[in-house]
Amino acid sequence: MPASAPTPASSVEFIGMIETQEVSETRPATGPAIDPEYTTRFARAHEDAGFDRILIGYSSRRPDGTQVAAHVAARTERIGLLIAHRPGFVAPTLAARGFATLDQFTGGRVAVHTITGGNDEEQRKDGDFLGKEERYERTDEYLGILRRAWSSAEPFSHEGRHYRFEDYSSQILPHRPTGIPLYFGGSSEAAYRVGGEHADTFALWGEPLAETAGQIASVRAAAAAAGRAEAPGISVSFRPILAATEELAWERAHRVLDTIRTGTGRPFFHQQQNGERAPQNAGSRRLLAAAAKADRHDRALWTPTATATGAGGNTTALVGTPETVAQALLDYVDIGATTLLIRGYDPLDDAIDYGRHLIPLVRQELAHRAATALSASSAPTASSASSG
Repeated sequence: MPASAPTPASSVEFIGMIETQEVSETRPATGPAIDPEYTTRFARAHEDAGFDRILIGYSSRRPDGTQVAAHVAARTERIGLLIAHRPGFVAPTLAARGFATLDQFTGGRVAVHTITGGNDEEQRKDGDFLGKEERYERTDEYLGILRRAWSSAEPFSHEGRHYRFEDYSSQILPHRPTGIPLYFGGSSEAAYRVGGEHADTFALWGEPLAETAGQIASVRAAAAAAGRAEAPGISVSFRPILAATEELAWERAHRVLDTIRTGTGRPFFHQQQNGERAPQNAGSRRLLAAAAKADRHDRALWTPTATATGAGGNTTALVGTPETVAQALLDYVDIGATTLLIRGYDPLDDAIDYGRHLIPLVRQELAHRAATALSASSAPTASSASSG
């Protein structure tokens, strides 16, 4: 089936995102940078809400994600841990053992979200002075080593442009024979090429449907060019703003925007554009381009929040009642999304509300579609009925 007309998924994965302190674009940071009690409460709220995974982000000023994941894993029961990771700061063999160790302790709950890095200044804070193209080349080599380290029971050596080692072997392999899932973020041609080859799930930020469909086609084309029989799954990220009525949802959305514009909160990524310079990464430039075309797109996509923050992360909103936003999410499922990453501008409260009002609607509709399709496929045709 062509990429423009995928078979709708019968189920989707929901991913949330946690911080180690209460903070967002609309909320100034409160408490210490690492608040163990808040971190636990935030993670458990996602587990109780029915999320499948939680993303633990990465920047040069944030707590170490693997340590945060270990803390959360010890205080939750089932939720998956998606750890953002930048290749290049530790050896891939060391990273492979570290992630596999945590995966074993958690019974297979670990996944890795690969971020090659889209901002030179941010990379240099951790000592990385490679340019963008070289970073993607390094990521390509790095992910190949990770995969092999997670699957090889025999020693192996490697000599590449960025990494060299001899007779690597480890007794520490992932919990499952299929290994640790690799997620991958990016919106450039280099990202499509590397992620298309290596990723289990390719992550995109929330653009209008037409632009998202174009990106999905690019990822699938890159996967085919790499010789893959199956293309990666697709994740799309949004910041839903919900209320009981459409009018109240839009009133809330404008309050969120006004608060962002006052600068009282803190963006997840610290790019500090403020209109003075364009972001380096393609994903942010794409969000700003969509916002320049119109404030509202498709069923419920709203882009002024991206402009107000400089589009330093997934910042576009879906605005409306839970029913409207659920249908908007399903619109992306219909063009090929297999994972939906949703996080709020009121992070903890919104995660709870998504579990009460939004996630069940999406899953109910997908279950209804699956049941309808099964019923249709098992119904006797006219010819078979007449021959009986």
